[in-house]
Amino acid sequence: MTFWNKFFEEKIREIAKEKNVLDIGGGFRFQKGLDKYKDLFNNVNYKTLDIKSKYHPDIIGDIHSLSMKDESIDAIICKAVLEHVYDPQKAINEMYRVLKKQGKCLVYVPFLYPYHGEKDGYKDYYRYTKDGIEYLFRKFSSIEICPVRGNLETVINLTPLRSLNILNSLIRILDRFFSGQQSSGYNVFLIK
Repeated sequence: MTFWNKFFEEKIREIAKEKNVLDIGGGFRFQKGLDKYKDLFNNVNYKTLDIKSKYHPDIIGDIHSLSMKDESIDAIICKAVLEHVYDPQKAINEMYRVLKKQGKCLVYVPFLYPYHGEKDGYKDYYRYTKDGIEYLFRKFSSIEICPVRGNLETVINLTPLRSLNILNSLIRILDRFFSGQQSSGYNVFLIK
């Protein structure tokens, strides 16, 4: 297991210990690689929120203006969403507002990642650096940032070669010899 997948798995297990979990941008339940963790949420009030009804979320809503009361949510999952919002600081402020004190938040944001906007769907506005993440989430009492992919794998991820699993394994080995300054994105774990 890669170090970034290990980080994500450890943090999703922490999130699953909470009572009320909101998966923002979740649309269909347990999508974006969360399906293998769904059993962890059997005794959790897990709700999805998406702006589009076609994904059948539990709550139709906008991350820029969440309908929840202040400090009403124990934990938030926000995976691969913030690149699609026009005002990320407003969205992050809303997540902070609805999280209870000591509430937990698990976020993934892209850095070096292909454009993936949709003509009649979600736009693709932003990419995030470590410095930008620290700034945007500055209100939180704790921020852990884990890069996803190394230098070479990030470059390969931007090409059609990304589907060659054998090549990815070799690249991961070679990436150990380079600094971790480049990544395709970041997993971020926050505590309010």
